[in-house]
Amino acid sequence: MLGLIPLKWGGNMRSNKEAAKRYYIPVSCSVPVDMILTIIVNDAPYGLEKPWNAFRLASTATSEGIQVQLFLMGDSVVSAKKGQKTPDGYYNMEKMLQSLVGKGVVVKVCGACINARGLDIPELVEGIGRGSMKILTQWIKESDKVVSF
Repeated sequence: MLGLIPLKWGGNMRSNKEAAKRYYIPVSCSVPVDMILTIIVNDAPYGLEKPWNAFRLASTATSEGIQVQLFLMGDSVVSAKKGQKTPDGYYNMEKMLQSLVGKGVVVKVCGACINARGLDIPELVEGIGRGSMKILTQWIKESDKVVSF
């Protein structure tokens, strides 16, 4: 598969073959080049499977070479709490987030949301940072794709 690395952004170059010849360097790749995916998670970690599926998508996208940013807000911030004790054989959000952080996924939690739930950064999985609507807005502006669960 042939991918294209942008030398310069501007206009609608993705649909203009002549511009693509001037402004992109062809490279051989099997995944999108320089793609940033932001995943926003809203739901509580257990009961619904949305956060679990969001974390699985983040893991798979990372293994395919996509840069992933994960923003937890609302009840999903509880997913990042340290010391979760789940039954054997049941998925554990804490462990999933530890794995994602270890793979280089940038994970932020909504600051207002953790405040509302009486949580603070030291109580969360190591490597997860405090976020804000300003940070989320910047991520959205910089992302190629945004998915919300």
